[in-house]
Amino acid sequence: MINTDDEIHYNSYLQALNYFTTQEKEYVRFHLKIQKLNKRGFLLRSGEIQREMGFIAVGLLRRYYINEKGNDITTGFSKENEYITDYSAFIRQKPTKYFLQCIEPSVVVTVPYSIIQESYETFEKGQLYGRLMAEWTLTMYNDRIENYLFLTAEERYLKFISEHADLMNRVSLTHLCSFLGIERQSLSRIRKKIANQ
Repeated sequence: MINTDDEIHYNSYLQALNYFTTQEKEYVRFHLKIQKLNKRGFLLRSGEIQREMGFIAVGLLRRYYINEKGNDITTGFSKENEYITDYSAFIRQKPTKYFLQCIEPSVVVTVPYSIIQESYETFEKGQLYGRLMAEWTLTMYNDRIENYLFLTAEERYLKFISEHADLMNRVSLTHLCSFLGIERQSLSRIRKKIANQ
């Protein structure tokens, strides 16, 4: 018996498939699972193979890796109604180098890799789903690289505020500094400068 909350979470994912027919959504719905994770819980750890694509129904996760000095480096945040994945490792079914960890208690709807692949072959718009997911991932990765190449630390911070204002009270300064590639003291100076303008 599926409880009401789970049904709401399933539907949040199915709404993202707005170009699928009702029949196609029902097929996918049959294969969905729900993972309920505590704060600091892991959806995926480095060295594991992600067998299922994650879609966040509730909560906030961060993606990070451990560098050669043993520091964890945040490379992204994913919130409600967004996918959470190491996409390049996922599509190749190779072990990931990343950790996907909850910043908040989270509910993640998952769909198996095999069902995604099957949908490409079976559903009229299955390949569109895959293309859009790939485009979203590529854009996200490209934006991060270009932010480091072309923006100053202050510009990176201002861009984050502009694009992710809803995360400012949900993400710790430590994780934000790591994501932006800014030392904590430097970020404090930037914030003070902006406040005094």
